[in-house]
Amino acid sequence: MALPFACSPCLCRWGAKRLGAAAAEARRGVSFKLEEKTAHSSLALFKGDTGVKYGMVGLEPTQLALNVERFREWAVVLADTAVTSGRHYWEVTVKRSQQFRVGVADVDISRDSCIGVDGRSWVFAYAQRKWHSMLANEKAPIEGIGDPEKVGLLLKYEAQKLSLVDVSRVAVVHTLQTDFQGPVVPAFALWDGELLTHSGLEVPKGL
Repeated sequence: MALPFACSPCLCRWGAKRLGAAAAEARRGVSFKLEEKTAHSSLALFKGDTGVKYGMVGLEPTQLALNVERFREWAVVLADTAVTSGRHYWEVTVKRSQQFRVGVADVDISRDSCIGVDGRSWVFAYAQRKWHSMLANEKAPIEGIGDPEKVGLLLKYEAQKLSLVDVSRVAVVHTLQTDFQGPVVPAFALWDGELLTHSGLEVPKGL
């Protein structure tokens, strides 16, 4: 008669650790970098293409490779990884910027447009020391969050929701009801200072 298999304590702990690591990996959101070929000529990427800084003069368009993916009129850059399902969370550190937008956009958003202006992007905008949500150039004021140093974004694709998160309190301060009809990508616009992205994060507990 075959003896029943007995799991040693060491092997059991190893298995539990592997399962825990796999579960944590499953909870991690999209991991992305900023895609240089989409960046307007006034923007420069840094820190391994995870950050973007604004330059009033920017690069001469003649110094940039011709690319139909590049934003031509507005200081916008998109991430390099699309989302088609799931719950995702990323954060943005704000440095010396008083006018910027963060959110998501359709992968094929017009490169002659700005995020928040048309109906294919969903963003949170900061300008004149005030926050607004933006969709199709319609603004709605956001209360309960002050001058930004770091903010979070929570995307729930199936639920069609994008939320702005106050990272200091780990609390949602505003949620946009979206209308995703295909893949979307994290999207950013700025007119001064720098933004540094932090992706591949777990969704914080309670959100």
